[in-house]
Amino acid sequence: MNEAILIVDDDINFLSGIRRHLRNDFNLHTAQGPHEGLAAIKKNGPYSVVVSDLQMPEMNGIEFLKEVKKIAPGTVRIMLTGNADLNKTICAVNEGNIFQFLTKPCSPDTLKNVINLGIKQHRLVIAEKELLEKTLKGAISVLNEILSLVNPVAFGRSTRIKQHVKQIAEKLDLPNIWWLEMAAMLSQIGCVILPEEALKKLYRGEELAGEESQLFDMHPMIASDLLSKIPRLDKLAEIILYQEKFFDGSGNPKDNRQGENIPVGARILKAAIDFDILEAKGTEKSKIIRHLKSLPGKYDPAVLSAIESLIGGIEKYEKTDVLFADLKTGMILNEDLRSKTGRLLISRGHEVSSVLLSRLQSFAKSEGIIEPVSVLIQ
Repeated sequence: MNEAILIVDDDINFLSGIRRHLRNDFNLHTAQGPHEGLAAIKKNGPYSVVVSDLQMPEMNGIEFLKEVKKIAPGTVRIMLTGNADLNKTICAVNEGNIFQFLTKPCSPDTLKNVINLGIKQHRLVIAEKELLEKTLKGAISVLNEILSLVNPVAFGRSTRIKQHVKQIAEKLDLPNIWWLEMAAMLSQIGCVILPEEALKKLYRGEELAGEESQLFDMHPMIASDLLSKIPRLDKLAEIILYQEKFFDGSGNPKDNRQGENIPVGARILKAAIDFDILEAKGTEKSKIIRHLKSLPGKYDPAVLSAIESLIGGIEKYEKTDVLFADLKTGMILNEDLRSKTGRLLISRGHEVSSVLLSRLQSFAKSEGIIEPVSVLIQ
């Protein structure tokens, strides 16, 4: 791996000396001052390791590395300073999550050794992240496939919600959107406790009553409890637990959390779910957003603004009918897809994938599929 290293200092002579001593050992970049350093990270990053001086004008090293953490959280950060002040050292470690702290004068060999340690740490961080993403995505895909077989109604709903969540998160420019997609995919897994008729009511946008309503209120807690038993899914479980919590603190679970103390993923999920419920009733998208905005304090204003700005893009999809043989990946089902025996195979809102096509082909051979298929294409 050809990991890039960035050294940031306001002293041009120090940077020249570093380049002279270390240019043959690393893919080395330098920046004079914090602003030039941030610009380099945005243009050429992320870097494996960033080494910063503490004492710099306009923005000190602690503030600079805090910004680096926001832009590139996987970058290993090292502080280099001529000031061995203990309080500033502690502050740098706590606020900037500094990997190592070196004092000037620092020999090239010492700096080289520490940078090599930083590179090893960065490799570990990246490897763990890739393993986590691949493992979790694989496990969640399996759970989702099971849900699609056991309960296609809940599966179709989670698929539609996932699309809304992804678009909202992208509009808000949130990091690690895949986490939110995974939460949306599994948000309805607790609905397996609901009778089939109750799920059909939900799908049609009808109100639940009595025991059905009580069971539905429990589904986020059941899903969260199941997922919390899987290592490293605690954050995902928390998002799902709070999916029915309003921004003003009302809703479930009944605790004191409100506003931005509710996970942002849950805030997005709540708005996406309620949007889907109203859409299932046949409400026009523009009227849905007006309704959600008419409920003061119920939804995160930033999330509602994102949905409102996305409405135009959502309505640019073109509705058309195709034969099953002409169904292509990327198309979105505009209506439920049923077999000729009346069995619900996939509910509306699901994006066609290669896996889905393969599964549907077996149904087409055994039971036949009602045609034409109503889809949305961009």
